[in-house]
Amino acid sequence: MTIVIIPIAVLILIIMLKQIPFIGGKVQPALLIGAALCLLMGGEYDPAMWLEALITGADKIAWVICLTLVGSIYAESQKRIGTMETVLNACRARFGRSPKGLVCVIMFTLCLSGSLLGESVASAVVIGALIIGNLDELGMTPEQTTATIVMGCALGSIMPPISQASTMAAGLVGADSDAVLNWTYLTIGIIFVLCCIYVCTLFIKVKTIPEDLIPTKTASQILKENWPAMVPLAFLALAVIFRSGFKMDILVFIDPIIAPVKGIRVLSGLVYNITCLLYMTIILSLFYRPVRQQFGDICVQGFKNVVPTISVQACAAFLIGSFYIGGQIEATSAFLATLTPATLIIGGLAAMCLLGMLTGSQTTTQTIVFTMIGPALIATGISPVSAAIAGGHWAMAGQGMPPADVVTFAVAGLVNGITGKKVDPIKAMLYACFMCGCMILAGLIFVCVIR
Repeated sequence: MTIVIIPIAVLILIIMLKQIPFIGGKVQPALLIGAALCLLMGGEYDPAMWLEALITGADKIAWVICLTLVGSIYAESQKRIGTMETVLNACRARFGRSPKGLVCVIMFTLCLSGSLLGESVASAVVIGALIIGNLDELGMTPEQTTATIVMGCALGSIMPPISQASTMAAGLVGADSDAVLNWTYLTIGIIFVLCCIYVCTLFIKVKTIPEDLIPTKTASQILKENWPAMVPLAFLALAVIFRSGFKMDILVFIDPIIAPVKGIRVLSGLVYNITCLLYMTIILSLFYRPVRQQFGDICVQGFKNVVPTISVQACAAFLIGSFYIGGQIEATSAFLATLTPATLIIGGLAAMCLLGMLTGSQTTTQTIVFTMIGPALIATGISPVSAAIAGGHWAMAGQGMPPADVVTFAVAGLVNGITGKKVDPIKAMLYACFMCGCMILAGLIFVCVIR
């Protein structure tokens, strides 16, 4: 296990020790150095094998990278049309006439935004800035406001159709992504309801809503005035629902075009089913003048929004490939085969949560831990789908726990800037631990009960 322990230990130390010159505290260099150590300690010195490691890893998560980029461009196009603002205002008009109703509407909008963006921080920036003042007027503390936004965005980021955490977990263990995403709709839907109850019970103390927060128009009036902005979103939602629920796949019409690409390593990530639906939705959005006239800027801004995420994913791809080429997967599998299933589940959960807490990144957590734990869980008789669902949920749970959740730090900065009130990020993370606990429980149900 030395060839496994040393590279991972060095990787974690680089991430944790910010005092290291140039690379301390930076995830990307840590992943690259960890990958290099894996190959060197595995006896792979041939540059061709290093290239093969990169290609192998990229092939496994290329669809996640493409989905992230295309999803960001799609979300930016909907922002220009005004889709999310229409959803927020319509929901507020219909359900937001009480404090608890308003909070539930806000969380729903954050979750919807996160599910379309596939990125918590981007969702917080796009929608969070619109509703921070509303939550503050309801008498919530800055930490409660921060935690509410974080929970809504985090749940949205794992909610399909984008669902970076679930798609990455499915890719790492070779699970049926459609099955994983269908189950994730259910698990995150239930957790969302529980989080709404939690927030309304613990955070909301006022009985009436301030007059300035009561919409002057009805939901039907808002939708009647802005219904064109909802067409692309409705198209995407219906396409996903018909594909997943009724096995009616609109992609059959373009299958002759994308079929040749499906068999090409790495490039096959460009034609992942949800990504193709996003292509079609973006094309539909081009019928709108703001999107058509600003499409170049939309693509540039969409790319800028996910550069940090994609750079981490690209480096993670090299590390994943290095695990396979350097022999770390085989060594870990041999060791884990000696453990009892219960020990493996508890140890895997603890490792993923701990690393998520230290790095604040579900991508890093899955790359380092789930790449090895996932196949071991499957070897005990757990289905690839159940293993992938558990991996995605546990990685998200670890990311949200104190002390390093990057989403909380980003939202805390927004709350401080808009309200002028000091925010304790760690306290906000503790508030959000309810959601993390639900994520952990959902994963345990799949590996211990459903299997």
